[in-house]
Amino acid sequence: MPELGHVVFYVRDLDRSLAFYQDVVGLSVKGRIFNGRAVLLSGGHTHHELLLIQVGDAPGPLAGRRIGLYHVGWKIGDSLDELRAARDRCAQTGHPIDGMADHTVSQSLYLRDPDGNEVELFVDNPAFDWHTDDSWMEAPVKPLDLD
Repeated sequence: MPELGHVVFYVRDLDRSLAFYQDVVGLSVKGRIFNGRAVLLSGGHTHHELLLIQVGDAPGPLAGRRIGLYHVGWKIGDSLDELRAARDRCAQTGHPIDGMADHTVSQSLYLRDPDGNEVELFVDNPAFDWHTDDSWMEAPVKPLDLD
């Protein structure tokens, strides 16, 4: 069964949002990425249940993005075979896939729901222990080939 894995928000002020999610919600920082413009937070269940990406005055490709929901990630299993099955379901139903990515700690398909909201379907990499190794945070996102 799919389970909600994480939510990603574009925020205007990272420090202000971080304080809220730490002090009010009770999440802890797992790490920072994107040259400090993003922070990964967790309640302890996964490597990150929330990713905050600052877009307020950020230079580069993040500038000009809207504030609010970026995407929701659904964990659909623990193997590439399960991710292949999701890819095949998309093909069978004629639902386009916008992209595929290898995040080291997980592998993902990206698609849109009927209203255009971005949805990530992912599986964690069972060979990677995110409990003891945070090197995935600095690893580049790589193309994913499921064939």
